[in-house]
Amino acid sequence: MYRIERQLPANQPGVAILVPFRDKPELLATCADSILEKTDYENLELVLIDNGSVERETLDLLEKLRADPRVKIISDSSSFNYSRLNNLGARMTDKEYVCLLNNDIEVINSDWLRDMMSYAVVDGVGCVGPKLYYPRGSIQHAGVVLGMGGVAGHAFLNKSLADAGYFGRLLVASNYSALTGACLLVKRETFFRAGGLDERDLSVAFNDIDFCIKVQALGLRNVFTPFARLIHHESASRGADSTPEKAARFQRECAVMAARHVDILKRDPYYSPHLSLEGSDFSIRRRSSNTAIPPNEFYN
Repeated sequence: MYRIERQLPANQPGVAILVPFRDKPELLATCADSILEKTDYENLELVLIDNGSVERETLDLLEKLRADPRVKIISDSSSFNYSRLNNLGARMTDKEYVCLLNNDIEVINSDWLRDMMSYAVVDGVGCVGPKLYYPRGSIQHAGVVLGMGGVAGHAFLNKSLADAGYFGRLLVASNYSALTGACLLVKRETFFRAGGLDERDLSVAFNDIDFCIKVQALGLRNVFTPFARLIHHESASRGADSTPEKAARFQRECAVMAARHVDILKRDPYYSPHLSLEGSDFSIRRRSSNTAIPPNEFYN
């Protein structure tokens, strides 16, 4: 397989890493420390968006982090709305690029951001996403396929780290219609040109997928790079959609996506119609199938 390593501009474009959180100090400490200590990209700002933290350990951690000039802390104690918190963070920075990042992400390799930026600065590129691993060592994110699971699903979910993927897709940078918002890099101008994340109708789920579709509609390509690698302690901070209220909200957001993007969800331009939507491994479609399966099977 081939890998092109592009040289970044001599004057590194600034990147604001946006991390919404509420308490969970152990997750935040791992996330923040790994970014500040392991990332070799110099022109970065860590924007921590505090959504009403009250625990003493969290407040002590924030006081410690304030001493680092690369850290900016924003407070918003209103009810949880992932889209609004990220939109707020993007408005509160003047960096040229923004990187949405969950507070349950942990940096593995020091060049993760430099690698993602090497694609983000290319003309015609919109969003860039990395390869994310579960702590147990299997794949959590390597691109998102529209229509999988009804709305969208992660490609190669739970595959081993040694898996090359369908025709080597896990070994090379490639285009997808969508990428996860757990770690999503985009030019700040493009973020706002696409309207940011949907605060009204997609406050928790699918706001990232909706955003990527809107970026693609601007004529830009979304890129997955397997060379930027991070650990995702998935849903450790907000938990699963297991309560009746959360389940109802999730179903509403599924309905919004189905109505808003009916055509592209039926035919993802970056996924062959000869491949199945019933699994995440790019297996051949059975002639009589592609029946929809529960939307949360492949996407969280």
